[in-house]
Amino acid sequence: MVFKLLAVVIILFLVYLVFFKRDREKEIKKMNKKEDKKLEAIMEECPKCKIFVAKDDAIISNGKYYCSKECL
Repeated sequence: MVFKLLAVVIILFLVYLVFFKRDREKEIKKMNKKEDKKLEAIMEECPKCKIFVAKDDAIISNGKYYCSKECL
């Protein structure tokens, strides 16, 4: 009886590993891809101070990218 119960627990554990571990690995890969995209920011040069700033963080005015309100 104990061996049957132990066998069922082991089988359930293996099923858990097979099905749920794959989902976790896929989620981890998706998160890593998102982080890689964040690191690949496109940089633009501020026309006033010549500092490079990410397009996402820049202030856009008249088609130019500025690093701060002071430069704008």
